[in-house]
Amino acid sequence: MTHTLIKSAAAPATPARTQRGEAWLYAGLAVLAFSGSLPATKLAVMALPPLFVTGARGACAAVLGGLCLLVLRAPRPARGDLGPLLVVAGGAVVGFPLLTALALRSVPAVHSIVFTGLLPLSTASWATLLGEKRPSAPFWLFSGLGAACILGFALHEGVSASPADVLLALAVIVCGLGYAVGARLGRRLGGWQVICWALLLALPVMAPLMLATLPPHPAQVPPGAWLGLGYVTLFSMLIGFFFWYRGLALGDIAALGQLQLLQPFLGLILAAVTLKETVSHAALIVMTLIVACVLGARRFSA
Repeated sequence: MTHTLIKSAAAPATPARTQRGEAWLYAGLAVLAFSGSLPATKLAVMALPPLFVTGARGACAAVLGGLCLLVLRAPRPARGDLGPLLVVAGGAVVGFPLLTALALRSVPAVHSIVFTGLLPLSTASWATLLGEKRPSAPFWLFSGLGAACILGFALHEGVSASPADVLLALAVIVCGLGYAVGARLGRRLGGWQVICWALLLALPVMAPLMLATLPPHPAQVPPGAWLGLGYVTLFSMLIGFFFWYRGLALGDIAALGQLQLLQPFLGLILAAVTLKETVSHAALIVMTLIVACVLGARRFSA
């Protein structure tokens, strides 16, 4: 399926309805991949330094992305694409992974996951500021209701203005910018090429960071930590973005971003399964409300 995804950038144009369906499918698959990011990061930083986790996921994904570019003989981006690619690298490759890894040193994964529910509002706001189609008032209503549900759940769970919460809020801001800029660039370069080039641009930062923070005794690190690192490297940093930028390039950035409202609760389920963290009844109620908000936002995005 990944091969089809990569090649689809050169496929003939499809009818509008089919293209919208394809966009929502790709974006939905990306959200599934991203939902495991914070539980996997928590699993990794329980035994590995956060700076090492950040550097290693970026450096290893850059090697894989570089191989994709080489094997598929992707053309080099134009000089004018360098600035946007640096924004993507700063927000999605460096900023979000680093800020969340630092925050997860002191808070549970469940605590941090709720913040990802603010990503749709961040992405939609940045997309509008960058000149994308302005969504309708009902769209903003459903988007705002979804964000309000997330914030209400966060307050219910005891989120406060701690240093970790500030880091998570900054992560949402910079990641939303990286998503919006990368989606616009993906229409020209192709979604998978955007993340691959962004990873290569970040490699001179990520590789030294990884080597400088390498654990002194890697063999003593529990297998679960390496498994978490492997997940965020392969799925969160590479494959998920293949689907994500492809979907956003095909459809409306603000509308598709609303699928991220589902991400916190998929993440909660994964946190409960992998980290044995408790998912409350309140989370299940809010999850139902979030689904309604996503469907409403999708209805008024067309």
